[in-house]
Amino acid sequence: MAGRVEWVYDGDTLKVAGVGKVRLIGIDVPEREDSDRDRYLVETFAISPGALRRASAQALRFNISAVKGKSVTLTFDRERTDRHGRTLAYVFLPDGRCLNRLLLEEGLAVVYRRFDFDRKEEFLAAETAARAAGRGLWGK
Repeated sequence: MAGRVEWVYDGDTLKVAGVGKVRLIGIDVPEREDSDRDRYLVETFAISPGALRRASAQALRFNISAVKGKSVTLTFDRERTDRHGRTLAYVFLPDGRCLNRLLLEEGLAVVYRRFDFDRKEEFLAAETAARAAGRGLWGK
């Protein structure tokens, strides 16, 4: 399925024409403001709240630059929607790269560990590489 990205809500949610709200499957980008999820990220990964806010802003800018107004291709996994009614998808850029993975490679997201999905091992490897390189959330 393909569509044009009409809006970027944040680091892991887009609006795609003909689809509606799309949540990038398998990743979690920090929210713009303090959230309950922060505690998990701070305790599990020792990421400072300041780094979470910076990564949130960087991920938003990254997505606007990478996909806003562009045609993307969506592929799906086991679940098609989340509990909020958003479509769960892997989002592919016109050049074939996976946006979900790119955010991990840039250190702007963590792998969503709560649920299984087909690309989980690949995504964990991308997160590990970003962490080793000190990118984004993993910077000092």
